[in-house]
Amino acid sequence: MSQHHPHSCTCSAHHHDHDAIYVISPSSAVKEAVQLERATQSLKTLGFETVLDQDVLARHQRFAGTDEQRLAAIERSIHADQSIVLASRGGYGMSRLLPHINWKAIADSGKRYVGHSDFTAFNLALLAQTGAISYAGPCAAFDFGAEEVDDLTADLFAETMRHELEVLSFESFGSDPVDERGVLWGGNMAMLCSLMGTPYFPNIEKGILFLEDVGEHPYRIERMFSQLLYSGVLDKQHAIVLGDFSSYRLSDDDQGFDLEAAIQWLRAHTKTPIIRGLPYGHTEVKATLPVGKQVGVAWEDDMAYLLIDEHHHD
Repeated sequence: MSQHHPHSCTCSAHHHDHDAIYVISPSSAVKEAVQLERATQSLKTLGFETVLDQDVLARHQRFAGTDEQRLAAIERSIHADQSIVLASRGGYGMSRLLPHINWKAIADSGKRYVGHSDFTAFNLALLAQTGAISYAGPCAAFDFGAEEVDDLTADLFAETMRHELEVLSFESFGSDPVDERGVLWGGNMAMLCSLMGTPYFPNIEKGILFLEDVGEHPYRIERMFSQLLYSGVLDKQHAIVLGDFSSYRLSDDDQGFDLEAAIQWLRAHTKTPIIRGLPYGHTEVKATLPVGKQVGVAWEDDMAYLLIDEHHHD
């Protein structure tokens, strides 16, 4: 179980009561309205008032409304009173919207945009286009709308949004020693790779790249590793931090080739330190990570540390 030591410091606990949440559906359609009802309750328990966008339950084909509807929702989120904008879920659909989003307006709004999976395209495009920080983290329906909300996921979200989380520490076996600082970036690996060669792919050197994926066979994961490796992305980073690669099925043809084999192949081909065990992915436990922020990463004695928010204690 990943531990976290927030070291909350009351000396600088700037508690924003205006930390309210605006929920949008920028990708796939929300399956059931009850998920958002549960999410609203879960978030209220954490101290966040929640407002749902008018088209949060819209549906067109597999999408949460037409492209125009989903773009309008993003536009409304920029002007909403709430300071946090939370995606209802991932799925697919963000890729279609990227050229039509006013990235500068989003950066200028100062709002904190949060989501995972398909939302990786938003996180990376915003970073590539403006350098602004957004968050890889839980989604409204998927995480806060679950029948049982994971306590650690909820706590990490609340603490990160309130700038109370200084260090995220987690068990990390079979990792490489590292002690570096750099821009934290990454997310869902399939989404990341889909943006390579586009204006929405951040050009980050000496960064800390985190990766996760779901439902991808280890050979596909290795193929994406190779794409990132051969394009020079991996060797330019200070560290590669691996989250969860979940929900895939091995076949009889694999003959011992598994996720471990893919990671060992990667380790043999890049000089960049690899850190394992990040509590992030399509799993119940997920940290909320600031994409585009300067953070620190360190590993020793089977523990890894991400320095998320440096508080200068007087």
